[in-house]
Amino acid sequence: MSIEIANESGVEVDTDAVLAVARHALDEMGVNPLAELSVLLVDIDYMSELNHRWMGGDGPTDVLAFPMDEGSVDHGPGESGPAGGEPALLGDIVLCPEVAAKQAATAGHSAADELHLLTVHGVLHLLGYDHAEPEEEREMFGLQARLLASWRSTRTK
Repeated sequence: MSIEIANESGVEVDTDAVLAVARHALDEMGVNPLAELSVLLVDIDYMSELNHRWMGGDGPTDVLAFPMDEGSVDHGPGESGPAGGEPALLGDIVLCPEVAAKQAATAGHSAADELHLLTVHGVLHLLGYDHAEPEEEREMFGLQARLLASWRSTRTK
């Protein structure tokens, strides 16, 4: 699994932990081990620009996911992977640590915990999950909670 991370946010972030939770989520979801993912941490101004340009939103958001090649994602046994074993380019996850820190304070947990949650959330979006409808939201958020719990349990061993 190839995961690249770039922190251009100006905020100190434990990028190793962000990489670890992304890798855990992809492994648990049965994604092809040849898959490639990019994680970018950005400042509020750049996230506001991306949110406006791609989502039509105003102001910064916490996470954006940009799937690249949805047709080649190997979701696990029973589905065929990319033709010829070529690496699947999953896409990009863009995180805004400053927005995450504000949300974490409101939620009563650490900024790091919020970034881990947002990373898993972004991975699930890249894998085709959504939360536009109540049923989709229950499925996605339940899966997100299970992935985070299983990742945290591996870190405490």
